Amino acid sequence: MLETVFEEWQDNEALAEEMIPLLGKLYRQYNIVTSLFGRSLINQSVIRILKDHRFVKKVEGTELSVQDTFPLVKAMTELNLGPAHVDIGKLAVAYKHSDAEDVTSFLERELAEIVGAHCKVKGNGEPKDVVLYGFGRIGRILARILVEKAGGGNLLRLRAIVVRGRGDLAKDLEKRASLLRRDSVHGPFSGTISVDHDGSALVVNGNYIKVIYANQPSEIDYTAYGIDNAIVVDNTGMWRDEEGLGQHLACKGVSKALLTAPGKGDVKNVVYGINHTDIAREDRIVSAASCTTNAIVPVLKALNDKFGIEHGHVETVHSYTNDQNLIDNYHKGDRRGRSAPLNMVLTETGAAKAVAKALPELSGKLTGNAIRVPTPNVSMAILNLNLHQQTDAEALNDYLRRMAIHSPMQKQIDFVDSTEVVSSDFVGNRHAGIVDAKATIVDGKNAVVYVWYDNEFGYSCQVVRILQHMSNVSFLAFPMNRD
Repeated sequence: MLETVFEEWQDNEALAEEMIPLLGKLYRQYNIVTSLFGRSLINQSVIRILKDHRFVKKVEGTELSVQDTFPLVKAMTELNLGPAHVDIGKLAVAYKHSDAEDVTSFLERELAEIVGAHCKVKGNGEPKDVVLYGFGRIGRILARILVEKAGGGNLLRLRAIVVRGRGDLAKDLEKRASLLRRDSVHGPFSGTISVDHDGSALVVNGNYIKVIYANQPSEIDYTAYGIDNAIVVDNTGMWRDEEGLGQHLACKGVSKALLTAPGKGDVKNVVYGINHTDIAREDRIVSAASCTTNAIVPVLKALNDKFGIEHGHVETVHSYTNDQNLIDNYHKGDRRGRSAPLNMVLTETGAAKAVAKALPELSGKLTGNAIRVPTPNVSMAILNLNLHQQTDAEALNDYLRRMAIHSPMQKQIDFVDSTEVVSSDFVGNRHAGIVDAKATIVDGKNAVVYVWYDNEFGYSCQVVRILQHMSNVSFLAFPMNRD
């Protein structure tokens, strides 16, 4: 038995190794972005691929191995496919329950819209220049994600970052490169980074990214760097209304601005997957709301759609951020001047009120508060809700599990069912929020739902999704619901 289990593991390892170059070919040659029940298969290790197959059993209740998915991947490389997003895991499960004679005939039916369509079917949109205004925590993670996606027809081209000049510019470039290369929370950068001192640029996995030094947007003419019709992603938080963010639009070479913080005034606050379709073609300034708003709104929408929400309270347990002090010192905000690594800090959050901007049907129904805690990343939102309909924990969890796997919000809602997970387990999670099923409490119409979220990486993935939407970058997704 011992030898049999190990031999099976080795066989699966070998098959996963054989699968990796095929996934790479689909990605770079055909612009096919593959996933396994929502988890990306691009640039993943052998062990990661095997773990993601194991994940399917936990959330879907169906055994799935590389023995099931490899034949589909291999066959896909021979069908001359057009660009698309394809969930290999869902296709494999569907194939197991199908009456198809062979894998090829099954794929020809399921992927009919893109079979033989390479260079014929195109993803919508044209290449779009992107500028990161600011290069802090969110800016650097956005850079990682944009560079990672550059090889598969993503069409978003990171052309420049804008930072303030700090003395010796040559040394400053090296510092910026080092901060992108090494991260205490998210680990080392996957790839190579070099510095072009003469051109004042970083070369990141072959992407030439200009580093522009400026103290104000008005100092910059982006067309001087060959950048045109760009979207500027402002992650400084210095300006949050139309007047302030409008400074970017006054620069040559800029068409739109996206704020990575809650917008003020008439600026649209957008949670991708919920109200991103509210972005009109003429909207030139958009906010990606906050990390907490992105984490809770999808779950709240799902629950409101199914059970109805009469009222509730959102308590956020949030990792400390850069605006707090390492040691006790002056801070304009209440309590935030106290040492972040040494204290839990009770503070305010606008997330509950911000929900109404994405979900008007919940306007006035939620209150909120926040506690900053001594962890560097990953936070939790506790949703204490009074529902219209009675239910129980099992039914509520089963519904949210299905929403995480099969609904249009599958990239926003993740689901975990384990008694052992802690915050560090969710570092790098690409979903807006992760429902912790074991923590769910339901008593009739009263429900308490715990939602984890990587307030840096998960949020940044949401920002990139908005960027893609603003740039009209979209692809067909398979399997399709053909009901």
